[in-house]
Amino acid sequence: MAQPKPDTIFAPWDDPTAKPLIQFKNVTKRFGDFTAIDNLTLDIYAQEFFALLGPSGCGKTTLMRMLGGFETPTEGHIFLDGVDIGPVPPNERPVNMMFQSYALFPHLTVWDNIAFGLKRSDMPKDEIGDRVEKMLKLTQLGKFAKRKPHQISGGQRQRVALARSLAKAPKLLLLDEPLGALDKKLRHETQFELMDIQETTGTTFVIVTHDQEEAMTVASRVAVMVDGTLSQVATPDQIYEAPNSTYVADFIGDVNLIEGVIEVPEKGAAKDAVSIRWSSTETPINATSDLGLAAAATVHFAIRPEKVSISTEKPEADNVMSGKILDIAYLGNISTYHVEVAPGLIIKAQATNVRRMSRRNLTWEDHVYLSWTDTAGVVLTS
Repeated sequence: MAQPKPDTIFAPWDDPTAKPLIQFKNVTKRFGDFTAIDNLTLDIYAQEFFALLGPSGCGKTTLMRMLGGFETPTEGHIFLDGVDIGPVPPNERPVNMMFQSYALFPHLTVWDNIAFGLKRSDMPKDEIGDRVEKMLKLTQLGKFAKRKPHQISGGQRQRVALARSLAKAPKLLLLDEPLGALDKKLRHETQFELMDIQETTGTTFVIVTHDQEEAMTVASRVAVMVDGTLSQVATPDQIYEAPNSTYVADFIGDVNLIEGVIEVPEKGAAKDAVSIRWSSTETPINATSDLGLAAAATVHFAIRPEKVSISTEKPEADNVMSGKILDIAYLGNISTYHVEVAPGLIIKAQATNVRRMSRRNLTWEDHVYLSWTDTAGVVLTS
């Protein structure tokens, strides 16, 4: 089930008067000589579904463990709702954590697993039943309440763990690779369930994942991490359409990266128009940029394969390259064509498979033309 269209756009990070729920201020975490988090500053707002994304060893799990109280900063401070939580032990923080393993009690029923933390809290006993029933309804587990974890599916166990984590109404829920144990189709379905539950409860979710598609699907904002630092923090569409570096462009999705140098603009060219000389013999790439790039500056031009059109006849377009199809990746709904446009330079173009395979007119070794508009790609300086 997709999220309903909001009446207003949720973007507190664009509001200078909005107060963050979580603040990392110049946080550094060292383990001996190894720096896991390096002078990191980050704000996360209430009701966000925030994703920490990056490869193994980038520091995302360390960041989450510091929020949960399982690690303490070597330097800097972490604030939750205005309170420095550095000295606050994990069990006294309004934070819950949901692990990839789910950590359910195998001898307890679904109902008792959800009630476990409530029974050890200061919640009045006569309110616990109502709270558990509310969580069962929220996660659509009512008819499984009397079953043990081994009697339900992986996706249902995931929802039990989620219900148990939300039962005490934490200000913040931390999710550590929560869908990693599910198969691909179930993972996709559960992503939307997570989004719906997060929206219904209004709880702030922070998810750690190395799955780019998962982060892009569920998150209101994504932080792309590398070597203990933040490469870019932005909404999923900004991360994808306007990456701020070749690292982010290459890490998120599929991309063509072409290195070149800025040419002196022609007289009468638009203010944001740039030409990138990528080959001494080929026509320069026409693009746009508001970076104020100087002539002879080295840049990378990044363009997504789906922005590149492929045809057997030369089109009229801002940018046209010709080449030979070296490989084709058939993915059912789309095909990705690997086209060699110059020695050592292969550009990927994607086309939707609107026709059956026998009706398609592109195959290996064909000579084709690639084209795109001057605004289809991004010019990057780092």
